[in-house]
Amino acid sequence: MTRRMQVGLSREGENAVTNEEHYRKLERMYLSAPINAYYGPTIHISAGQAQVTIPVRRELFHAADAVHGAVYFKLLDDAAFFAANSVVHDVFLLTVSFTVYFTRPISEGEMRATGRVVHRSRRLVIAEAELVDSAGREIGRGSGTFMRSSTALTSVEGYQ
Repeated sequence: MTRRMQVGLSREGENAVTNEEHYRKLERMYLSAPINAYYGPTIHISAGQAQVTIPVRRELFHAADAVHGAVYFKLLDDAAFFAANSVVHDVFLLTVSFTVYFTRPISEGEMRATGRVVHRSRRLVIAEAELVDSAGREIGRGSGTFMRSSTALTSVEGYQ
């Protein structure tokens, strides 16, 4: 095992950061996005995984008094995306495709999405995410394909 791998350093470039530093930078980047001021999420990122949680609020409901599917998509995509970007240290990823399955409505408590990387190649990362309610019951799931962009992570606002 190389010294670089023993201390958890990324392999991209001279300005390598530890994996833990990369995860915290991704968390700060996520929370600095203007849309997240509205949703009020929390996020935790680790190697190939990410967990995003938001409280259920009436403002997120559709006309039938349950959370709108757009919120399901946001949490599933965010969790899968950041799980994927946790394994890529040099550039921002882009969502190529994402499939969502709605399995149960929710109208109280909190929503927690957990994403994990299931495949990685040079150009693409595939990640899955599961969305659960406060009791741990699945309310949705999804999977996405993410590709490397030409945007350096160090140039993205919030990644500091």
